[in-house]
Amino acid sequence: MKQRSTFMFVFACIMAFTHVLKAQKTAAEYFEEGVNKSKSGDFVAALQAFNLAITMSPENAPSYYNRAMAKANLKDHRGAILDFDRSIELNPKYSDAYLYRGASKAKQDDFRSAIQDFSRAIELNPDDPQGYYQRGVNRARVENYRGALQDLNRTIELEPNNAGALFARGTVKTKLEDYPSALVDFSRVLDLTPKSPSALSGRGYVKIKLNDFAGAVNDYSKAIELKPEDAESFYNRGFSRSKLEKYEEAITDFDQAIRLDPQNHRAYYGRGFSKSKLGNQRDAISDLNKAVDINNTPTDTKVVYMGSISRSILDQLREVVQEKNKINELSTERSEAFFARGVGKNKQGDGKGAIIDLNKAIEFNPTYAEAYFTRGMIKSAIGDQRGAIQDCTSAIKLSPKHAEAYYVRGLIKHSLGDENSGCLDLSKAGELGYTQAYKVISDYCN
Repeated sequence: MKQRSTFMFVFACIMAFTHVLKAQKTAAEYFEEGVNKSKSGDFVAALQAFNLAITMSPENAPSYYNRAMAKANLKDHRGAILDFDRSIELNPKYSDAYLYRGASKAKQDDFRSAIQDFSRAIELNPDDPQGYYQRGVNRARVENYRGALQDLNRTIELEPNNAGALFARGTVKTKLEDYPSALVDFSRVLDLTPKSPSALSGRGYVKIKLNDFAGAVNDYSKAIELKPEDAESFYNRGFSRSKLEKYEEAITDFDQAIRLDPQNHRAYYGRGFSKSKLGNQRDAISDLNKAVDINNTPTDTKVVYMGSISRSILDQLREVVQEKNKINELSTERSEAFFARGVGKNKQGDGKGAIIDLNKAIEFNPTYAEAYFTRGMIKSAIGDQRGAIQDCTSAIKLSPKHAEAYYVRGLIKHSLGDENSGCLDLSKAGELGYTQAYKVISDYCN
């Protein structure tokens, strides 16, 4: 018996020692783990590894930078920007941090701030073509086409076969109405990437501007073969065919454009014009009426759910959250019993009765984070979204790592039109380990 006791003691010591060894994993090892996970494409696991590295070594700029990159790959650009900010605070000469922070800002349509970041990246690393390319693309987005052209010229000097930069420059030259030069750029893109529907469409448009309608038809036909669901290519081919007086073929294209995009008023105009040329005045007038009326109808602006997350979508996404009702030791005030009864009433469809019980649970225990969160969930389900936000906020104050509360609050904020704050909440939920948040971020925050 003594031998068995001695064995168990030694075994316990070994297990304890093993646990200590695991606990002694260093920040550098967690950082390396995060890098390896990122390389393998497991960005959720990478993010969690970088979280641990940051917890153990909170002044390490590369940890924040790499966590930001993981978030950006998960399309959590708001969360990424916060980490890039911290990385730059710790290392103001980190050129890649400026470059990729700018890219994340551009994903959020903050183009002017993105341009400032790209400019700083260029100052720190003047021979990196990516800085010029990104700044050029974003200058074009704010209609600074001359500045964009300068940047894209510099990109192509550094990387003559950069198809993306050549395509962007062709697009900028089109905006500047330098059609012959744009034609050269799009043709060069097609030399490098012959199956680029975007380059074919771009060149087709330039040919329309140069009155080469037969050439435009040829380019748009190839583009449609590669991308058959592009309404704009059908419209432009139809327009070119109508210029060539091939009205029946043009009508076929306009039919397809309208099928793919029923709100395309230009396609109705083109089809009506072509029908008129063929003598079908009744149908022509019907199409031309639609060309005039579409998108001219006033809309009701009194909308409660203003974000792309509608009431029905909010309900679906919120219901994914799993119940966390665990049995607790009953306190003198019996707040736990009120909480449990409230959960039960809600399951029976008695939302109002559930809220009465949860009110009691909170009254008896004002620090009951899960009661606030559950009450918020029920309020949201019955349409009281403002009250739900308040309850989720209370739950977060009491339990700062309550990932589900961030998740639900983010969904509700987004549904009410506060997209930026909502997506930041979803980012925090993901950072805290609630990975469902990243699917929502990917679908609704970009």
